[in-house]
Amino acid sequence: MQTAAKTAHGGTGVQQSAASPARPAVWEKLRPYVYIAPALVFFVLFFFYPIVSVIYLSFHDWSLLNLDQIEWVGLANFAELLADPDFHQVLGNTIIYTILTVVLGIGLAFFLALWLNRKAKIYGAVQASIFSPHIISLVSVSMLWVWMMDTQYGLLNAVLEAVGLPPYTWLNDTKSALLSLVLVSVWKGVGYNTLVFIAGLQSIPKDLYEAAALDRSPKWKTLMKITIPLLSPTLFFLLVINTISSFQAFDTIYIMTQGGPVNSTNVLAFYTYEQGMDYYNGGIASAASVVLLLFVGILTILHFLLMSKRVHYR
Repeated sequence: MQTAAKTAHGGTGVQQSAASPARPAVWEKLRPYVYIAPALVFFVLFFFYPIVSVIYLSFHDWSLLNLDQIEWVGLANFAELLADPDFHQVLGNTIIYTILTVVLGIGLAFFLALWLNRKAKIYGAVQASIFSPHIISLVSVSMLWVWMMDTQYGLLNAVLEAVGLPPYTWLNDTKSALLSLVLVSVWKGVGYNTLVFIAGLQSIPKDLYEAAALDRSPKWKTLMKITIPLLSPTLFFLLVINTISSFQAFDTIYIMTQGGPVNSTNVLAFYTYEQGMDYYNGGIASAASVVLLLFVGILTILHFLLMSKRVHYR
């Protein structure tokens, strides 16, 4: 009887265990979606929905002063942008600003990283001092450089006069204002780029350099054949990030120049703000935002298509 009872008890347990996995199996399928739901909601509300809304509004004529009247105009806003000489200048300023900022910022950071990639404490202190501008707010940086570039009382002109050189116009001349903004952008971002390059340099196997030294390979050849190819993932990452960041330049321009003098420092991000907030022309501002989105998207895709095959992952 005890054996029969045990057998019956065991049979009941088998039936329960066979029926119980149904509920956990459903949960296992749903659990990944439950975990990503907060991030997905955040993405839809603050990324996907604004992009779709701006694209939709770019085909309408509307004003921030009267949001009740929104009129469909098709491609008229884009046609107006293409016919506007100021917008052509804005596109030129944006392209020049992006090229100079990316090339100078990454190039200077690369050579600084080669110099600072050492173990002495003094180099660690220099790394910290170079990186410090990156963690300072853009507003503080812009206000500092506005004072330093003042034509009458600025520190930079005081230094130039002290060494016998004539003062420079900096932000007050159409020929130098955009270059001055490039200088500020490079100064703020070079520290971050340098540390990323240093991290990439330290990940390169040391035995490759030892083998090159045994072969008595010249330093320039070691740089071209070992360092740069193995740094290509880092270089590719910085190129994409810096390009996107330069197209989003706004704070520095808003504080330092307001797009002037004579529209010489106006770029796409500030032009969009100016059309929407100063002139209350929501349709043109939305169309300019779409143009900015297209520029960034096309350039990012081109980076991946043209350079991804040249990147050597270890």
